[in-house]
Amino acid sequence: MQIKDFFSKKKYATIPSDRAGRSERSKRADIPEGLMNKCAKCGTIQYSKELEKNLKVCSTCGHHFRLNAWERIGMTLDDGRMLEFDALLESEDPLSFPGYAKKLEAQKEKSGLRDSVITGEGKIGGYPVVIAVMSFDFFTGSMGSVAGEKITRAVEAAHERKLPLIIFSTSSGARMQESILSLMQMAKTSAALAKFQNDGGLYISVFTDPTTGGVSASFASLGDYNLAEPGALIGFAGRIVIEQTIRQKLPDDFQTAEFNLQHGQLDMVVHRKDMKTTLAKLLDMHGVVKEGSSDD
Repeated sequence: MQIKDFFSKKKYATIPSDRAGRSERSKRADIPEGLMNKCAKCGTIQYSKELEKNLKVCSTCGHHFRLNAWERIGMTLDDGRMLEFDALLESEDPLSFPGYAKKLEAQKEKSGLRDSVITGEGKIGGYPVVIAVMSFDFFTGSMGSVAGEKITRAVEAAHERKLPLIIFSTSSGARMQESILSLMQMAKTSAALAKFQNDGGLYISVFTDPTTGGVSASFASLGDYNLAEPGALIGFAGRIVIEQTIRQKLPDDFQTAEFNLQHGQLDMVVHRKDMKTTLAKLLDMHGVVKEGSSDD
């Protein structure tokens, strides 16, 4: 055999198979959907159960995966229990916007929610609170008339019961299919908060990824304390829109929680594993009385 014959011959790689004759490639198809998750930041693939044990935070890079409203409630409130407010309120199609009614039904079926926010009363470390938790998996957390109404009612309930208010925000902004009815929720929620805070009510706002548009420009930014999870996107207009408007290149970390903290827009950036403890400390610092205590 000549040397040139050796290099010209084709070589083939074989794929190992099990005793039943199935290749590794075909066996991958048997892996149940949802068993693994890939981190959007570092690309690490992790078992879903292990990710859930770690509060849906990547064990490699610390990236905080998004949570739906009920997951957030389960991690934040004692025993994951809450007395829900206004559970039957749901969005309709007040302006007969083309295709909106069908989209609403699809969103309800996909997310299992009636709208983009859940409100209620519960406890954190034994301290009673009124809480509102937004969910990005319902219409990207957009704020329509029902979301604004539920948040306003939650503020009023905290005011009436003299309880602290905590809101976890995540949103793409106002819901365009409801036009001015959506935009007016910015003023309505802000007005309710002003009354609550003027009477000494404690409001803690927590930004989660992402919180943008009309939500970031109204109730989400009005906390006595404004907290955020690491890496959360926080801002009003999108990055591309801003760059095109000011004709400048923005920093790579622009609109992240860390950028906002550095520029005075936040009080703290809190890791998810420390969030419940941090909230309990703030409640204690402000003299909130635990239910069942001798001072109650």
